[in-house]
Amino acid sequence: MSPDRALLESFPSPSRDRDYTIRIRTQEFTCLCPKTGQPDFATITLEYVPDLLCVELKSLKLYYWSYRNEGAFHEAVTNRIRDDLVARIAPRFLRLTADFNVRGGLCTSVRAEYRKPGWEPPPLVTVPPDPAA
Repeated sequence: MSPDRALLESFPSPSRDRDYTIRIRTQEFTCLCPKTGQPDFATITLEYVPDLLCVELKSLKLYYWSYRNEGAFHEAVTNRIRDDLVARIAPRFLRLTADFNVRGGLCTSVRAEYRKPGWEPPPLVTVPPDPAA
């Protein structure tokens, strides 16, 4: 079964007038090594600032599951998921991080980002430490 972009569903962002971040993490991502056919396991962290749409969680889970029998290099699968999400929900910002489990003594972490043209993040707010603490 090939990963199916049609599995990704969306719904209208409830707060289109502001920037807010959604973070979704799964420790159950699996694909196959294209060289050996052995399973590769990863923790996928999706962080995004929605614009008009948000990704629906059950459809995201099913989309991730569709990779279980797909042979893919870590770099390729991370970028493909990023591309599919950007195409489906057109966020203001998206960061996808795939942390693959140890294989042959090597750990791989791949991060792919997207920034909508013209969008600038709000300035970072730093809160000084509490002097009473």
